[in-house]
Amino acid sequence: MLTKQQAKLFFLVGTFVTFAVFIGLTIYSLRQVQTNLPEDVARGKHLWEKNNCMGCHTILGEGAYYAPELTNVLKRRDVNFVKGVLMSEKPWDLHGRKMVAYGFNEQQANDLIAFFKWVGTLNLNGFEKVDRTVSPLAKDRMKDQSN
Repeated sequence: MLTKQQAKLFFLVGTFVTFAVFIGLTIYSLRQVQTNLPEDVARGKHLWEKNNCMGCHTILGEGAYYAPELTNVLKRRDVNFVKGVLMSEKPWDLHGRKMVAYGFNEQQANDLIAFFKWVGTLNLNGFEKVDRTVSPLAKDRMKDQSN
């Protein structure tokens, strides 16, 4: 059994060691992060956040499952297709799910495409091998409809 003095010392040393490990890992992580995004990528990221695209889409495993996963969208779809969807003035409907017609101008569409290209270059540690062309919820629904 520890004395009161030993318990206090154990707590303080443990807290200090844990804090030092946390700071060390934080510094290591920050060195791995790319902080200087190109301007078009930063504008595209801002548009992504401002328009709450994550409310329907998933990117890097984060977001909703209503609409397609967009981490590697440019590997699955042509740039002109994506640009056309982004610039559409009418709601876009695919497989019974409507995409809001944001009516982005050409510059905004190019910025979002630059953001998608940048996201597609990130090291995903194996995530890219997971089939995310259709959301898990939609896959179940599509199976039910085909039976």
